[in-house]
Amino acid sequence: MKNSLRTKRILVTGGLGFIGSNLVISLVKLGAKVTIIDNLTPQQGGNLFNIKPVANRVTTHFNDIRDIPAMTQLVQNQDYIFHLARQTDHIISQTDPFPDIDINIRGTTIILEACKRVNPKVKFIYIGTRGQYGKAMRLPVDENAPTNPKGMYEITNLAAEKIIGIYNDIHGIPAVMLRLTNTYGPRAQMKHDRSGIVNWFIRLILEGRPIPIFGDGKLKRDFLYIDDAVEAIINCATTPACYGEIINVGLSDPDTLLTLVKTIIRVAKRGSFEFTAYSKERAAQEPGDFASDITKIKRLTGWQPHTKLDLGLAKTITYYQKNKEYYW
Repeated sequence: MKNSLRTKRILVTGGLGFIGSNLVISLVKLGAKVTIIDNLTPQQGGNLFNIKPVANRVTTHFNDIRDIPAMTQLVQNQDYIFHLARQTDHIISQTDPFPDIDINIRGTTIILEACKRVNPKVKFIYIGTRGQYGKAMRLPVDENAPTNPKGMYEITNLAAEKIIGIYNDIHGIPAVMLRLTNTYGPRAQMKHDRSGIVNWFIRLILEGRPIPIFGDGKLKRDFLYIDDAVEAIINCATTPACYGEIINVGLSDPDTLLTLVKTIIRVAKRGSFEFTAYSKERAAQEPGDFASDITKIKRLTGWQPHTKLDLGLAKTITYYQKNKEYYW
C-alpha cells in the first residue's frame, strides 16, 4: 500500500516539528511530492534542521494555518493532507486558553473549509493525542472509551477531531482520525520539558543531571518510538477502510516511569534519578495510567509496533549526542 504514495502530492502541516518532520522524511523516501507548512512558532518544536536529509526535495512554506488565502492556495491539487500543526504547550494552555482554541480548533476548520471549497476529495489525516481520553476507566483503552480530557490542549484536539468527523460525514472529505500515545525519538524539541518526558529525560542524562520521577514511579505509559508511529500513520493513510474512523496508535503493554528511567540509564551507561512531588501544573493535568488498545489498527492495517524500548532509546540517545547543537 505504501507504494501508492509514489508521485502523490502531499501537504504536511507542522512539518518541521517532531512527528511532522519524521513523517516528511518517510514520505519523500516513498516517492511523494511533499509540501510543508510551518510557522516556526518559538518553543513549539519546529526546526529546519529536522528535514536536513530531504531539504532539497521538499517545498516549505512559512505560513500560519489560520491564513485563509494561503490555506486556500496550498490545499489545491493535494492528494493527501497530514494535519499536525497546533499549539502544543500544556503550560500555555493552562494560563491562556485562547491560542489553543484559535489555532487547534479555528485553524483546523480553516483548512477544512479550504478543502471543501477547492479540493473536497483530498484525503485528510489528523494526528491527535491519547490525551483526548482523559483518565482511563480500564486498560488498555479502546476507541469506544469515554473522552473526558483534563486540559485545554486535549479538549481542543478532541474538538478538532469531532469537527473533522463532521466534514467527513457531511461534506464528504475522507478523513482518518488518529490518537497517538506518548511518542519519543529523534527530532523532538529538547529546550523544555513540556512536550514529552522521554526526550527530556534523555537531555537530563546527557547533561549529567538527575531525572526527576514524579510520585512513586509506578505510573504506567505506553511509550512509542517515532519510526513505529510514522509507519502507523502512513499505513492508515493508505488503507481505505481507515477513512471515517477514529484509531488508536500506541502499545497495549505499558511500562512504568521507573522502568523507563532505569532503561534510559542502562542504555546511556550513565545517570541517576530522584523521586519528587508533582508540580501544581502537572498534578492538575495528570490523567493516571494509560495504555492503548490497538486491536482496531491491527485489524484494519496489520500494523503493530516493533521497536523495543531499549533499542528506541539507544537510537534517540545516539541522535542527540551527534546533533546536540541543533536542539539544546
